Amino acid sequence: MSQLQQIRIGHSPDSDDAFMFYAIANGLIPTDGFEIVQVAEDIESLNRRALNGELEVTAISVHAYAYVAEHYALMPCGASIGDRYGPLVVSKEPMQREGLAGKKIAIPGKMTTAYLTLRLFQPDFAPEVVQFDQILPYVQEGNADAGLIIHEGQLTYSRIGLHKVADLGEWWHQETELPLPLGANAIRRDLGAENTRRLTSLIRQSIQYSLEHREGGLAYAMNYARDMETELAARFVGMYVNDYTLDYGEKGRAGVRALMERGYQAGVIPHQVDVEFAAG
Repeated sequence: MSQLQQIRIGHSPDSDDAFMFYAIANGLIPTDGFEIVQVAEDIESLNRRALNGELEVTAISVHAYAYVAEHYALMPCGASIGDRYGPLVVSKEPMQREGLAGKKIAIPGKMTTAYLTLRLFQPDFAPEVVQFDQILPYVQEGNADAGLIIHEGQLTYSRIGLHKVADLGEWWHQETELPLPLGANAIRRDLGAENTRRLTSLIRQSIQYSLEHREGGLAYAMNYARDMETELAARFVGMYVNDYTLDYGEKGRAGVRALMERGYQAGVIPHQVDVEFAAG
């Protein structure tokens, strides 16, 4: 019997990513000759690993693609895209957009798409990198003037008395009339066209399976939901696992290109980026 080809797939330890991989993780679909090893790490850690091309397939921030395109192409499936919603800027005291100028803002990492979008929204602030799931208490305790919230904190910030300053996905849509692509799956270029096609098909099947078997997928995702109740986790998964996740479509792809171009024009990304989507 021939040995299975091992493929490491990096993803965040979050309910939406777990939902996407429910079928693969539980052996519910055939893996087409691959042995899939899941690597669960926070997105900024995965972004850093991608700089060195470590994992064969990995979730990355769309912003990070600007720095890893040498090693990776974007998979056409597996993206987290906010359509008129996205990362939030929150503060302890009510604040307007203008009030952010010059302030210290806790961010989840400088390669995150949230950080890039915030720099486009408000170029003048002092970023402080804080682990993404510690930003809400960090702001509540007064250690930063505001915080940039990704993942489930977008739904829970008001529970600890914080105030929304801006929804960056909403702002992005007003600016561009496009959805905001936040996270992506990237596949290493050296795998070749045939492996790329097969792995893309496998991951798309896994996403489709979860969308068609939502109850089981959500039950599995609850293992990664960081003390969220099921209703809230289901809402969060619904925000970021949807038709765009099966395929970016024209609007999703245009969103990626617009983000790369605006990031370059604003001087946040130091070079122009040729966005390449893998076939599949």
